[in-house]
Amino acid sequence: MCLPAAADPLRVATWGADLSRRGPGLLLAEITKGESAELAAVIAVIRALDADLLLLTDMDFDTQLVALAALQTRLAAEGLAYPHGFALRPNAGVQSGFDLDGNGRQAEPRDAWGYGEFAGQGGMALLSRLPLAVDQAQDYTGFRWADLPGALLPADLTPPDLTPEMQAGQPLSSVNHWQVAVELPGGGQLALLGWKATPPVFDGPEDRNGRRNHDEAAFWLQLLAGALPYPPPAVPFVLLGDANLDAESGDGRRQAIRALLDHPQLQDPVGQTATADFAQPPGPLRVDYLLPSTGITVRDAGVLRPESVPDLAPDLAANLRAAGRHFPVWADLDLR
Repeated sequence: MCLPAAADPLRVATWGADLSRRGPGLLLAEITKGESAELAAVIAVIRALDADLLLLTDMDFDTQLVALAALQTRLAAEGLAYPHGFALRPNAGVQSGFDLDGNGRQAEPRDAWGYGEFAGQGGMALLSRLPLAVDQAQDYTGFRWADLPGALLPADLTPPDLTPEMQAGQPLSSVNHWQVAVELPGGGQLALLGWKATPPVFDGPEDRNGRRNHDEAAFWLQLLAGALPYPPPAVPFVLLGDANLDAESGDGRRQAIRALLDHPQLQDPVGQTATADFAQPPGPLRVDYLLPSTGITVRDAGVLRPESVPDLAPDLAANLRAAGRHFPVWADLDLR
């Protein structure tokens, strides 16, 4: 596909495609070899999605962005040109130096600032057909959890779940929170606010993950309110990513995600459609979100699920199932 013209709708999407592996360098090797059926399924779905801007919320990060560059090369060989890419170091797998899970051992996946078997596991990356204002990007990934107004830190327990020393270093973001601007064909910019949150489970009665998951969504509420040491995003913008929380079903604290869905500065063009199918109860959940700022005209939007694929495209339905548990969320935006 060619670059979109100024009058064309811009397709923005977010997808938790399974592009994370069990060790550093494994994803790069898989992309380079070109023999992976799962990777072929991911590429087939990206082709069908045909997004101008695609946020991938489960892709391993490396400091030189070699894996991202290899994916761009592989896509280009398939006729899918994404000349611009963006990723920042996630907290996933970055060791804290503390025994965060209290099991008497350190340097394990649960002792990292964000869960990960190695630094960068399961980060996120942006593919773009349009130029990105990378020099203007804002990285919120290092923002301290304790500095969030109204933070639900599990430190009021006896004994405290997070000691003062742990709190001093604990970032809010388990993976990433960041903002980067896209240069639009007709002039001006569109800001993308991306994030991926921790699951609100896999902890104990202190509910550390549930509290953190809530506050990772609440971060955006505070940013929009101008209550953080960062300027609120300039319109137009799109808030998108993996909140790891359904506003209506499953585990977790729902106040913040519901407040985002009802926020006067945001619109929800997709509605309550499941974006991920989990084998264990409660089953399908809506955990991935794409929320344009009010004032943007949304021409169309949806979730690319296997059952929504026309009968004439059975291969696409199979590829969607083979590419992971999450399904792409997309919206066509008129930014004239």
